[in-house]
Amino acid sequence: MRVLLVGGGGREHALAWKLARDDESLELIAAPGNPGIASLGRCVKADPSDAAALLDIARAVQPDVTVVGPEAALAAGIVDRFREASLPIFGPTRAAAEIETSKAFAKHLMVSAGVPTARAIRHTDAAAAHRAVRDFAAPVVIKASGLAAGKGVVVCGSLEDADDAIDAMLLRGIHGAAGSEILVEEFMQGEEVSLLALTDGDAVLPMLPAQDHKRLLEGDAGPNTGGMGAYAPVSIADAPLVDRIVDEVFRPTLGALREGGRTFTGLLYAGLMITDDGPKVVEFNCRFGDPETQALLPLLESSLLDPIAAIARGDRLTGQDELRWRAGASVTTVVATAGYPDAPRKGDLIELAEMPEGALLFHAGTIRTPSGQLATAGGRVAAVTAVADTFGEACRRSADGAACVRFAGRHFRSDIGWRELHRHARAS
Repeated sequence: MRVLLVGGGGREHALAWKLARDDESLELIAAPGNPGIASLGRCVKADPSDAAALLDIARAVQPDVTVVGPEAALAAGIVDRFREASLPIFGPTRAAAEIETSKAFAKHLMVSAGVPTARAIRHTDAAAAHRAVRDFAAPVVIKASGLAAGKGVVVCGSLEDADDAIDAMLLRGIHGAAGSEILVEEFMQGEEVSLLALTDGDAVLPMLPAQDHKRLLEGDAGPNTGGMGAYAPVSIADAPLVDRIVDEVFRPTLGALREGGRTFTGLLYAGLMITDDGPKVVEFNCRFGDPETQALLPLLESSLLDPIAAIARGDRLTGQDELRWRAGASVTTVVATAGYPDAPRKGDLIELAEMPEGALLFHAGTIRTPSGQLATAGGRVAAVTAVADTFGEACRRSADGAACVRFAGRHFRSDIGWRELHRHARAS
């Protein structure tokens, strides 16, 4: 099978790794790919948000299926263009992708469909938003409605912090057009869990629950980032809770999208807060999560390629479709550059030591210099995933593996999975 993979980050390297394991004869073309993906297939220069250029590449290589990694490509309407050209592609249309690209749209959809979520009000006027936060009281959450690379959500502990976040988005434009509309949202108390599910628009094939670590510093301190690590499975999200989330979140959301003429196919990601009242949606994403994908796929024993290809062709998932997972735990640690997330430094040379047993290195922001050396090219440089029989061992191997990625100004959290470790300690 020939696969065109759109994207060039750690998520895409993990997808390429898994798809190559599913089909040893796989012919992989990545656009643009990265040095890690280059070891699994051919990389071609491309801008993932240029749907027209990607369509030209697909017409040239004639893939059996195209798999889209980043949200920018989906927001640019790549699925619409490929379907018009009768090219099988895995992902939602531009209209369906609004479940991620517009938080205001997603919130309205959830409220109309009865999906549990936090109360929120949309604003484009800073003065009105300032008045609204006083109705909510602190803590309160300020969200950029559009795509802000995982950095458009600010949890504000005081009204002054909320005012500053509002002004930064609506007046100072720190997120550009993505922050020209914001949500003032109720703060939810609980623990976050990510649940990703494959869907043909109706049937739901959930993956294992995972937990992302958004904050830059250990103990969940510092600014929000695109994600400093993740782990799976999550003990607080057991099988009955997953079934409840599928019934109360995924099915009504997909139904509302269908009824609105926006049938969603591909990968739907629900970021959830597990509250005392049950699971509530924090946000939706319209694609595989990063770094959750790097944590999940090494645990997946059954094929990912088969259901992806079926959905891309427009086939229906059947009752016999299921995902099989190996026992044990997976922990992913992200290695970031100096200055991340606000001003990531690029161009530092990277030295790679031998990974510990059971650890995998997924490239994210890396390039090859003209002399062939590996160098940093983005804020999140690499993700190191370790799989082990016990959670504690997976944590240790992941952190040890992250220490093997060496460059000036390197930064990573050594406490990925700390909540789960505490739960294991209390249970023993």
